[in-house]
Amino acid sequence: MSYRAQLGRSKRWVVKVGSSLVTNDGRGLNHEIIASWVEQIALLRQSGAQVILVSSGAVAEGMKRLGWKSRPHELHQLQAAAAVGQMGLVQAYESYFQRFGIHTAQVLLTHEDLSDRRRYLNARSTLRTLLDLGVVPVINENDTVAVDEIRFGDNDTLAALVGNLVEAELLVLLTDQIGMYESDPRQNPDAVFISERQAGDPDLVRMASGGGVGSLGRGGMVTKVRAAERAARSGTATVIAPGREAGILQKIATGESVGTLLTPGRQVLAARKQWLADHLQLRGRLVLDDGAVRVLREAGRSLLAVGVTDVVGDFGRGEVVACVAADGTEIARGLVNYSAVESRKIKGQPSERIESLLGYIDESELIHRDNLVLT
Repeated sequence: MSYRAQLGRSKRWVVKVGSSLVTNDGRGLNHEIIASWVEQIALLRQSGAQVILVSSGAVAEGMKRLGWKSRPHELHQLQAAAAVGQMGLVQAYESYFQRFGIHTAQVLLTHEDLSDRRRYLNARSTLRTLLDLGVVPVINENDTVAVDEIRFGDNDTLAALVGNLVEAELLVLLTDQIGMYESDPRQNPDAVFISERQAGDPDLVRMASGGGVGSLGRGGMVTKVRAAERAARSGTATVIAPGREAGILQKIATGESVGTLLTPGRQVLAARKQWLADHLQLRGRLVLDDGAVRVLREAGRSLLAVGVTDVVGDFGRGEVVACVAADGTEIARGLVNYSAVESRKIKGQPSERIESLLGYIDESELIHRDNLVLT
């Protein structure tokens, strides 16, 4: 089976659609194409896939509703347009998904949400819960309040970070181009199309730099190349594909050679652990009993509170702690789901007692195995 065919069977997708597609090049929401994407996502779900949708278009739709012909430069006007446009954007997705009996959830994020460890874990838990409930999260940047993001951010990058967050196998960046060329095909009719390349190839940014930036969106092909590189850090492959092509998501799902495939170049699990390892700064220690040490080393499971005998340090939810054996040997590091104060209250206790001890429960694990790196 080809790599594309294997990739098409991915169980967790992040699909990002750009402003020019969603808003019909600025002439209001393109309901026909939105309905098409929704139908394709519904078919993906029927095959067992989970899908997160990252959608641009709030500012562009707000501009249309407000009667603005060009994108404003003043921050407060951009934020106002985003607030107005978000209403129409979410209403459209909700109405079309309801035709298939699928619930949606609006999730507004900033890049800061995904860089702060505590907020990272909160966002991760929420998205995973929504997916487990059969809901399609519709994500956009929180442009109305995010100053830096609205000036420098782009949804290609956000989609890649969401892929990191939920350990997606595939990131699909739907654009108004058929994929990527070695040079700008509008200026060079003989430009060579790139069918497949490894994400992170230094030549890709140079090749993509020849492309322009649309009047409605904030990113061109360069942002997509860099997003693919970010996604690859957690083992996510990226396909840059033509959003207007009929049945494009199904073509990707069946392994057709459409768009430009940027591969992560290493196995998903190894890349995910490496991505976590790059961000680790120790804030405390959890001392484990022999059983917990054995489970982590040999079974690769999550760390439960019942296996912890002592808690050292002062750390918050989402910070990085070391997991050590009784003799002080470090076994692993990971993002902890409970603060030091909370961890001391539940250490040595089974997971079913967490809620009675704390009055609530965030996660049944002290550290989930996806956020744990063996050392």
